[in-house]
Amino acid sequence: MLEAFEILTTSGVVLWSKSYAPVGAHVVNSLINDVFIEEKVQLQAANAAYPMYKKEKYTLKWKKVKDFNLIFVAVYQSLLHLGWIDKLLDNISTLFIDIYKDQLRSTRARVIEYPFDKYFEQQVRELEDNSAPINSEGVVTGAEYKKDPLVSSEHGGPPPPSVPGLLQAQRHAVPGVATSDEGTPPQTPDTSRSTTPVASQILTARGGPGGRVSRRARKAANSSANVSSGDESIRKGKTPKGGKKMRKWDADGYADEDDGTVLDYSAPADGDEAAAPAVEGVAQDSWGHRTGKGQFVLKDLGDEVHSILENADSEKAKSTTTGIVGSGFNAIGGLFRNIVGGKVLTESDLEKPLKAMEDHLLKKNVAREAAVRLCDGVQRELIGKKTGNFQSVDAALRQAMESSLRKILTPTSSLDLLREIDTVTSPTSKQQSPRPYVISIVGVNGVGKSTNLGKICYFLLQNNYRVLIAACDTFRSGAVEQLRVHARNLKELSVRESVGQVELYEKGYGKDAANVAKDAVEYGAANKFDVVLIDTAGRRHNDQRLMSSLEKFGKFAKPDKIFMVGEALVGTDSVMQARNFNQAFGTGRNLDGFIISKCDTVGDMVGTLVSMVHATGIPIVFLGVGQHYGDLRGLSVPWAVNLLMK
Repeated sequence: MLEAFEILTTSGVVLWSKSYAPVGAHVVNSLINDVFIEEKVQLQAANAAYPMYKKEKYTLKWKKVKDFNLIFVAVYQSLLHLGWIDKLLDNISTLFIDIYKDQLRSTRARVIEYPFDKYFEQQVRELEDNSAPINSEGVVTGAEYKKDPLVSSEHGGPPPPSVPGLLQAQRHAVPGVATSDEGTPPQTPDTSRSTTPVASQILTARGGPGGRVSRRARKAANSSANVSSGDESIRKGKTPKGGKKMRKWDADGYADEDDGTVLDYSAPADGDEAAAPAVEGVAQDSWGHRTGKGQFVLKDLGDEVHSILENADSEKAKSTTTGIVGSGFNAIGGLFRNIVGGKVLTESDLEKPLKAMEDHLLKKNVAREAAVRLCDGVQRELIGKKTGNFQSVDAALRQAMESSLRKILTPTSSLDLLREIDTVTSPTSKQQSPRPYVISIVGVNGVGKSTNLGKICYFLLQNNYRVLIAACDTFRSGAVEQLRVHARNLKELSVRESVGQVELYEKGYGKDAANVAKDAVEYGAANKFDVVLIDTAGRRHNDQRLMSSLEKFGKFAKPDKIFMVGEALVGTDSVMQARNFNQAFGTGRNLDGFIISKCDTVGDMVGTLVSMVHATGIPIVFLGVGQHYGDLRGLSVPWAVNLLMK
């Protein structure tokens, strides 16, 4: 793990610093004294691109930028061999100089504040996730870090900056009742410096030959797993007194009306509301920006940091041009390596490369029919084009790929949605009366419908809308409680930030979801809400009985937009999911957009979004890239091209 990072001038003035652990000031002072003042460093290290200096248990690497008289210093423990430190020094120096070059050239450079934390945190997170640290004996010590190429600079994607506001409504356990997994799982905590209780280690640790867990550990884990605190009667196999009555379902998938039985087990025993931890705000500039008219618009997946690094890389490439055809190819570009410059491309030239390109796209979770369509589009763009002398076809290929992919994805921006909401809530025609804009969220079990509904609500609150959340998942135990926590968190944030208002509409469990949705819309209109967000129960796309109820739901709720949440990691089954949901609302009513969740879990395997749009022709509206309320993005076609071509 990185211990500290400092940016200082050659005269010893610290402009910016970041510390993850207490590192004595004498460590960096020794570097300045031994290397830059007394020049005690060895000649071999001094000539290295990133010289190394060791002090006590720490290793220090630095990079010097002579044009600005700056020194960038990274400090980490010598026990670890962090291969990404060189890349970090290179990227941070590029970013810092590009962002603050005007301030650095001024005479007040030493006293100016440099708000650089969010850029630095993003780069550290990317590089740490892509390269697990290795100790001196060659044992991987950062195995708990999962690769997240979505936010990697080499993939052109945006890093969700280090923002608070973690979604705290992942799931409410109901004693003795199994619940489906709909929320996004919480992020794996950084265990490299934390002390884990013995009980939790029994459940997760791997020991012995082949990673086997001892019999005693398994026994202890099984005896304590999945048992709620204080629920000893269930552990002993006894039925608690006053157990809840079994719910009866009819042939249409509806339950009998409530008989008065309280199904909310999340409330404390004494009836008082549980004290919830304070919800920290989300920095606006980390996930969007305001337009000149004051509208809050989401960022696309391709942000400021990566554009700076890409521009720097392109400048380096220009200054070090060698004239060799085909240098710097990515995976797909390498398939076209044999096409020489100065040649008019024909169908025969592209036949073999395009076949290999199709196979490459299949490995990225792109459905075959979508891959064929994409290759055909690239072929049409390239045939008849002439590459320049000694010029790689990579640039022409990337342009053709982006053009073909843009025709498939047909992306829409968050600004388009805001304009439609304003048209309905504030009509220009006197013949139309204002009404709430209704958005319904549907999808299969466990994709993150309620989680993404909370993100969309927070986005709408930033635009000062009054939002009503309708709890129309009357089937899954804990669904209403989950939305209740989301509403509480969002209400706290909206009051603190003075943006919008939010309220929850609920009628409990066992009700007909279509009737609840209809009543929610009427309540929203009567109380002058701008937007009604309707949460629905998850259902299998191949269960005709469950899917048939969506037609009634659409007729009763009359939503302006129906968004389907699809998982980025579901693979080619996404095509059938999209088609079945698109046809479930009856003649003349289809889906209006996709929300692709868990994009931060699949790396460059992003073919799901291409497959879903190709199968239905319905655009992607939002992408979920994390577990914070601000982890919502718009689709960027260049970002998708970068990932598919790698």
